[in-house]
Amino acid sequence: MEIFQDPLVFVTTCTLLGLFVGSFLNVVIHRLPVMMEHEWQAEAASLRGEDEGVTASPQRFNLATPRSRCPHCGHLISALENIPVVSYILLRGRCRHCSASISPRYPLIEVLCAVLSGFTALHFGYGLAAVGALVFVWSMIALCFIDLDTQLLPDSITLPLLWLGLLLNLGNTYTDITGAVVGAAAGYLTLWSVYWLFKLATGKEGMGYGDFKLLAAIGAWLGWQILPLTILLSSLVGAVVGIALIVFRRHGREIPIPFGPYLAAAGLLALYWGTPLTAAYVGLL
Repeated sequence: MEIFQDPLVFVTTCTLLGLFVGSFLNVVIHRLPVMMEHEWQAEAASLRGEDEGVTASPQRFNLATPRSRCPHCGHLISALENIPVVSYILLRGRCRHCSASISPRYPLIEVLCAVLSGFTALHFGYGLAAVGALVFVWSMIALCFIDLDTQLLPDSITLPLLWLGLLLNLGNTYTDITGAVVGAAAGYLTLWSVYWLFKLATGKEGMGYGDFKLLAAIGAWLGWQILPLTILLSSLVGAVVGIALIVFRRHGREIPIPFGPYLAAAGLLALYWGTPLTAAYVGLL
């Protein structure tokens, strides 16, 4: 393990690891919402008293099964066709079997994950803080794109993330345990209060419960002191993007805009530079 203590080796290893994790995150982003939908359908069928065998999915579906296929022709993607970034370049962004275009988002997520993984390793250095931060970064990437696609923030990611943050901070990895517990509670209750105030004032739901849990997870990792900065950054970026969508793309005001990606981005900024950024805006105030 001593070899990984060399900064160059550690950063390079984490960057390469990030490429392969990014490939796995593409699977998570696509399949996890479908798995949730299947689970909801099964629960609804059970409440209706329907036979489980009638409503069950005809094919087992999870993060590992079935194998990835081309959505156009059904061609099974081999291991050589699934090498992060490299396969996309060699295939020129097209299916080897039917030549249908492959979305460039797949290699972009892989590159994003690799870059952030390498930067995280460089920022924290070898140790537990870097390992935990990598898990945090990968979770933020998955949540960001799932919310963009489906306006869902799965409990299967946000809740384990919250508990992991509390466990890591038992040893003061990112903040003290008191700050982490208060951060988790304050993160949830802050957006919960905004939700109900908005609903009482307008009769509409301004955000989902997944946003509460995501901010609670960020508070559990980084402490309550970082929450004002996180809310400020996410709200500013969300407002700018929302206005731009309405003005330039004629995005209807009645169409909801997911807030999770802005929380995730703000959480990453807070992970890396939370203390100096907080000191800067408090100084301005």
